Amino acid sequence: MEQRALGRSGLVVSRLALGTMTWGRDTDEDEAALQLTAFVDAGGTLVDTADVYADGESERTLGRLLADVVPRADVLVATKAAGRTGPRPMGRGSSRGHLLAALDASLERLGLDHVDLWQLHAWDDATPLEETLAACDLAVSSGRARYIGVSNFSGWQTAQAATWQRAWPGRTPIVSTQVEYSLLQRGVEREVAPAAEALGLGILPWSPLGRGLLTGKYRHATPEDSRAASPQWQGFLSRLHSPSADRVVEAVVTAAEGLGTSPLGVALAWLRDRPGVVAPVVGARTAVQLQETLDADGVRLPPAIVTALDDVSAPHFSYPDQRPDPS
Repeated sequence: MEQRALGRSGLVVSRLALGTMTWGRDTDEDEAALQLTAFVDAGGTLVDTADVYADGESERTLGRLLADVVPRADVLVATKAAGRTGPRPMGRGSSRGHLLAALDASLERLGLDHVDLWQLHAWDDATPLEETLAACDLAVSSGRARYIGVSNFSGWQTAQAATWQRAWPGRTPIVSTQVEYSLLQRGVEREVAPAAEALGLGILPWSPLGRGLLTGKYRHATPEDSRAASPQWQGFLSRLHSPSADRVVEAVVTAAEGLGTSPLGVALAWLRDRPGVVAPVVGARTAVQLQETLDADGVRLPPAIVTALDDVSAPHFSYPDQRPDPS
């Protein structure tokens, strides 16, 4: 698997990242072990989790697998700290106390002394940004994290945070932004992607297959064994479902038929090679599903198909997202 620099940093990661949101809930430890082994065997290095995934069970599962199944040295561990406010005295959103306590708790669940990439899971309006970023600096200077990133930040939030870190000597640069990005969710191209490019952040897209819609399996019905069939995930999928989304899915299916590959391979290849994208975060409930994704990593799209997919999925741009024609 190709390795890519994460933004303008010295951290080099595999061009696919393994997402573990289902681990400890929908994916048991045996399946997770098969997934992690297959991913590393394919050349994958970056494994992404979060303190809120399955109430911490995702991190615990990953920690046990790094102790018994795959050597820690073969994996780059990325986790996130949620910016939501909890009930305890140190449970305030992205406050220094909450963030550092959350990082310590993540390290305990993972059984590690540091993570390679620590990400702010969401923006927190209630906490001064300088306090939040100072906590990130301390996480790195204390050796508990090697690099820092953000997740689900808007364009102006991304730019403000990254600029703050670069404006002061000795601050830890932000190297990545993890955002939802796919053929069905291209809103990040308005402001987030340009901010990331200007400030040297690599993009880590989550839900690169449009929450599963781009695989084509929901075109005619909802499979009984799919996530969309469960009450917990129905709303997650339906938020992207629309007539325009159906047109994009049909275009992906048509391209896949013409190339003799899968819709998954087409959708992933289109995103993987977008400007600024470093590593789409691919997740799966089963090892079989993950293997289908790994097998599709070799798909290459002809320029004509890329253009057609660009056109059918194009987001709406207007002032001030797009400069007016000077003519």
